[in-house]
Amino acid sequence: QVQLVESGGGLVRTGDSLRLSCVASGIALSEYTAGWFRQAPGKEREFVGAYRWGSFQSSSVNPRFISRTTVSRDDAKNSVSLQIDNLTPEDTAVYYCAAAMGYFGGSAKEYNFWGRGAQVTVSS
Repeated sequence: QVQLVESGGGLVRTGDSLRLSCVASGIALSEYTAGWFRQAPGKEREFVGAYRWGSFQSSSVNPRFISRTTVSRDDAKNSVSLQIDNLTPEDTAVYYCAAAMGYFGGSAKEYNFWGRGAQVTVSS
């Protein structure tokens, strides 16, 4: 059974940085693209960033966030992390980790497995 479990969410202040982690079980994340999406109340799910499968050591970040977002993978922990700096209330959302086989990009429909999400709330 495949599970993706996010952690690191919570209440933060404007200007803070946040690091979310996603630990996988049942799959080796190195064999999948590991992606991060977010969904704010009343809005569609939005691609944040992804780390490519294999040994490419390549990541992709939504241009909207590229100046303040980093995606990384830790194969020893079978996990992927998302760091967002300089948070604003507009970053308030549920952040989801997902895994895609044979795909590297931001289309949610291409991702095979999803975590339950981690709430991030940014106060002004």
